[in-house]
Amino acid sequence: MLNPVTEKNLSKLMTKILRHTPEELGVELNTGDGSCPVDVLLYAIQAQPRWSWVKLEDVEQVVQNSDKQRFVIEGDRIRARYGHSHDKVQYTPGIPPAVLYHGTNKMAVSSILREGISPMSRQYVHLSEGTHFATLAGSRRGELVILTIDTLKAQQLGVAFYYAGNEVWLADHVPSECCKTTDTRKKE
Repeated sequence: MLNPVTEKNLSKLMTKILRHTPEELGVELNTGDGSCPVDVLLYAIQAQPRWSWVKLEDVEQVVQNSDKQRFVIEGDRIRARYGHSHDKVQYTPGIPPAVLYHGTNKMAVSSILREGISPMSRQYVHLSEGTHFATLAGSRRGELVILTIDTLKAQQLGVAFYYAGNEVWLADHVPSECCKTTDTRKKE
């Protein structure tokens, strides 16, 4: 069993491989869903001198314990659910709840309320069904602000939503008229 620090560092390496730069470690991801065989990921991890001791159980522990449920193992394949910055992963459009949440920082709010939410360096805008994941994402870069997203209005404006799993929804862009600030003290 991995200690928390080692688990976090292994999670960061898996994130690098499965979400950002798979080619740096010789991993080729499926262009449709961003997955690769678990044994290919394990081999790439073990090829790093610092990580040569890693076993399948360690990778499974990271998948199970990820606070944001970043990864999923399906059969003999593993993928990141969301957050990719390499080749665009395709998702099937879905019907989201009437309200989703987006965590951001206070400095970005005025721009978002003027221009909407853009994916920035990622492929999609990340939204969540509850404030918990929005809080985790938004509190990384300054004073937290939670935005409420009116998905019904957004769909009327042509926005497609994609379910990434574990309460996370994705969109290409969210128009400003669908966003409003919410009280961060609000309970889920």
